[in-house]
Amino acid sequence: MKFKDAVRTLLFKNKDIIFNQLYTIWGSNIDPNNILTEYPRPQLRRSNYTILNGYWNYNITKDEVKPLYYDGKILVPFSPESVLSGVNRQLKPGEILWYERPLIVEKKPPGKRLILHFGAVDQICEVLINYKRVIRHVGGYLPFSADITDYIEEGGNLLTVKVIDLSDTSYHSRGKQKLLRGGMFYTAQSGIWQTVWMEWVPQTYIKSLSITPLVDESMVRISINLNHAVNYEENSDQRNIRPDRRNLRNLYRVDIYDKGVKIHSYVTKESTIDIPMENFTYWSPENPHLYDVVVWAGEDMVESYFGMRKIEIKEDEEGVARIFLNNKPYFQNGLLDQGYWPDGLYTPPGDAAMIFDIEQAKALGFNMLRKHIKIEPLRWYYHCDRLGMLVWQDMVNGGGKYNMVTVGYLPTLFPGINGHIKDKKYSLFGRKNAEGRKEWLRECEETVNLLYNSPSVVAWVPFNEGWGQFDANEVTDLIRSIDKTRLIDQASGWYDQGGGDIKSIHNYFHPLKYEKDKHKRAVVLTEFGGYACYIKGHSYSPIIYGYRIFKDTKDLEEALQKLYREDIQRMKKEGLSGAVYTQLTDVEDEVNGLFTYDRKVCKISKPLMD
Repeated sequence: MKFKDAVRTLLFKNKDIIFNQLYTIWGSNIDPNNILTEYPRPQLRRSNYTILNGYWNYNITKDEVKPLYYDGKILVPFSPESVLSGVNRQLKPGEILWYERPLIVEKKPPGKRLILHFGAVDQICEVLINYKRVIRHVGGYLPFSADITDYIEEGGNLLTVKVIDLSDTSYHSRGKQKLLRGGMFYTAQSGIWQTVWMEWVPQTYIKSLSITPLVDESMVRISINLNHAVNYEENSDQRNIRPDRRNLRNLYRVDIYDKGVKIHSYVTKESTIDIPMENFTYWSPENPHLYDVVVWAGEDMVESYFGMRKIEIKEDEEGVARIFLNNKPYFQNGLLDQGYWPDGLYTPPGDAAMIFDIEQAKALGFNMLRKHIKIEPLRWYYHCDRLGMLVWQDMVNGGGKYNMVTVGYLPTLFPGINGHIKDKKYSLFGRKNAEGRKEWLRECEETVNLLYNSPSVVAWVPFNEGWGQFDANEVTDLIRSIDKTRLIDQASGWYDQGGGDIKSIHNYFHPLKYEKDKHKRAVVLTEFGGYACYIKGHSYSPIIYGYRIFKDTKDLEEALQKLYREDIQRMKKEGLSGAVYTQLTDVEDEVNGLFTYDRKVCKISKPLMD
């Protein structure tokens, strides 16, 4: 496909096009009474919890007052735009999406707090219990929680969630969502799209853990963060504490297990503890070895895990800057992963669906997924951790309307412009709104903290192709201040500001070649390929979007094998540290995936690299 053809599909108005509704095997067999029932937070697990997924009542209105009667039922956590939700309707700016369901609390245990959790709600929401507002949250990609103990009564309660979504008409983070979808932009979705659950906790409970593998020191650092500070000199009354736990009233206890065998047990008053890990086993894609950990703080107990791995940039024996994993050069053979599903949109139609994508990528010879401007449910990262898949995590882009000449056509046609335009010119990147920049910085920090413990996550990607980019060097410093253990690709594709660890290249239309970076960073081809192959009966749209079109899978595979055998292998020898092919699956108009959108057809028969 010529560049002008790719551009033409972007501008195509698709209102009269008939689309093919696809289903994955998991979506076709979904059980409404058992929707994503697994505990949603694998690195901070408790046993006393209730999943609230399933059918809720819903309304879509233009008024601030919720009507007396419902429009119908919606299957949570699928967004109303998805077919699996049972609604299949686009929420528009100016409309309000209302959710309601009963919340039965048989008894309020003395000395306990009830925490209500939302994995993600897109985009702005208010949560009410018995018509009283509990919390307001802005941002469609990050989890949030609320203590609802003082709002509930024993017996029946009413949980209401009020949502608005401005999608791409405002500066809020939106990823690839677009109300007028087409080409490289996809159907906008809204509302609750990750699991909702609640759990009882003690008055003082563990709010989060921070786990840092200190590979060179053969230690792991575990920090325990409580919901409020503990005074060790007080609270000495131990009459209501189980005898076997009384000595832990004002102490932390950490137990570490290796394949079920306890290898360490520490009791301390310090909330941060460095634990020796002599003769540890490295975590890697080839051997994703995980250690289990159990943490007590007073009456609270959580389970977690960690992996011992190290990622860095070092020079090899020939003086070439490369990515090193666990002190050895390691080529990152990756795929771009959008995280879209034909039946669930942002929401995977089951735990097995997430596992399928990761396992199939590994089976095709890939060791890395670049999670593209979306944050997945935490169980997706857990499966990457346990199955052994490296993750480059994009931050979710936001900002005002993008000028496609600036962020698309110009740097694609003339890649030499890269590095010559400064991202402090906010108007060029849709970032004139100061409140939007402030909001994005907060979400960036929250994203790093959310995924900090996951050993599979080895790189942060703040900006992609200039979409909503601003102050990339300052953003790099911000991320580095929170996390010194991972790589940073500060500007994936173009508008490089010379910082971070990666010289990041996107190349779909020019001959592939390796050039050493003048800033002594590792060079990674972070997007390339995009070869399109339409599979009848397994494609969503009659529009074919991609960067080179093949009539059948035989021609596609021959071209891909040649691309990797001749170009990628050559560049790897010259100094390339990684390559990210576009992409894992088809998405709507895009038919450049190795799998079809419904995951039913793999377009290649063997791995692309040894």
